[in-house]
Amino acid sequence: MLKVDSKLQKYFKGFCYSSHIIMVCLYMKFRFSLSYRDIEELCKLRGLTIDHATLQRWVIRFASLLEGRFRSRKKAVNASWRMDETYIKVNGQWTYLYRAVDKYGATIDFLLRKKRDKQAAKSFFKKAIKQHGKPDKINVDKSGANKAALDAINQSYDEGTKIIIRQNKYLNNMIEQDHRFIKKRTKLTLGFKSFHGARQTIKGIEILHMIKKGQLKNDNDNNKTIFEQFISLVA
Repeated sequence: MLKVDSKLQKYFKGFCYSSHIIMVCLYMKFRFSLSYRDIEELCKLRGLTIDHATLQRWVIRFASLLEGRFRSRKKAVNASWRMDETYIKVNGQWTYLYRAVDKYGATIDFLLRKKRDKQAAKSFFKKAIKQHGKPDKINVDKSGANKAALDAINQSYDEGTKIIIRQNKYLNNMIEQDHRFIKKRTKLTLGFKSFHGARQTIKGIEILHMIKKGQLKNDNDNNKTIFEQFISLVA
């Protein structure tokens, strides 16, 4: 049975179900291409009556907490990045998910924005640099907005220390391939109903994807399953 970190027990208080059941439901949502109603039905097979709306509230409540716990244990990444954005439908409108991986495929960071422009790209780069430090080089597509955002960020660095900007289409094949997992997780649904709900769900999906890649520090225990690593975020 899951033993929650004493600092986090307050987050699990007031629920009719144990922290272990909550984490199992979150794992199913973030790990597999399942709707809330699919998970509701699976829970019934185990004798649990959990409404799909309750499952959605759990995602909204716990996604940011899990993200913060993951980031505190995230492994270091390489200083050569590949950045690109993909499209996510929210309430019938297209939004833009900015993502980056290093040259070995490890996820750098992600950010969902309503617009695809210089400011959105700049916000993504600042977030990624804050977590991982300044990279040596970043490869982007031919988008003028991404290049302009990096040019603006480079203004704060001295000559000789600026980020090298590359726009090689071939180098971005890796990040474009990596986008496929997010499409797989969302294609079976009709899209997200709200921007906040989409952002919180994507946090969980990205966390599981990074755990699957081996990006979570596991205190020298490399034999843990993906699920065991996931629930360790609150243990």
